[in-house]
Amino acid sequence: MIDILKQQLRNDMPTETKLNISREFLQLLCLKILYDKGLLGRLAFVGGTALRVIFDLRRFSEDLDFSLIQEEDYNFTKINAELVRGFNLYGFKTESKPKKEGTNVNGTFLKFSGLLKELGLSPLANQVLSIKVEVDARPPEGGNVISTFVNKVYPITVTHYDLPSMLAAKLHACFYRKYTKGRDFYDFIWYLGKKVKPNITLLNNAITQTQGENPRIDENNLKDFLLKNINKIDLPLVKKDVERFLEDKTELRLFDMKAIEQSIELVYSSY
Repeated sequence: MIDILKQQLRNDMPTETKLNISREFLQLLCLKILYDKGLLGRLAFVGGTALRVIFDLRRFSEDLDFSLIQEEDYNFTKINAELVRGFNLYGFKTESKPKKEGTNVNGTFLKFSGLLKELGLSPLANQVLSIKVEVDARPPEGGNVISTFVNKVYPITVTHYDLPSMLAAKLHACFYRKYTKGRDFYDFIWYLGKKVKPNITLLNNAITQTQGENPRIDENNLKDFLLKNINKIDLPLVKKDVERFLEDKTELRLFDMKAIEQSIELVYSSY
């Protein structure tokens, strides 16, 4: 399996691109392991990696994010163990560092020792490449779940939120995450280009869950909510964070506040 990964790395590629491709290969293999073990149908794939895998978003990602949709027999310890076992069977020396954020989120860092050296991306045998897997075990209510056939190296069926629900979760991340992630705002711009309308119910429920108060967003005040919050964003910080994940660095020009505001006006004025 490592040989298959090596075939995807061309000599003329920048090291940054090789790192992104290697991480993405492991993400796709992670999805295959979960699918083969019958675990993927219990989880709704969400977030930026889901956008890339299912909808061909033009940026790389670090994390695999899921929302639990089938609570019966859910056991993150088992999921983690299956992932470690699966990767080791495929020839990747894998260690796991499970973690828990708050009361709802289960997660782990899957660490691949020696892989960067074997791929020629580091002279150090102890330098680790890792991917993060998180499951929101108590997601806010209101998400709409669908399934899509995906063939990215491995053919699998992926259960995921629909785009309006994924946008609702993304908006919550954009404006209520404890730290700014440029990737969130790149994804928001992508949604604007697709003219996607968010799942209002899920958006309100997500904000209420973390902030303790329902913002009562509706079709009439959504535009004002977006314009008010987008102006609080530090665009230079956003651009710096997302740059290393972009396939095309010229897309940094998308982070133009005036253009973003005009797009919000265009997409949501006639909501």
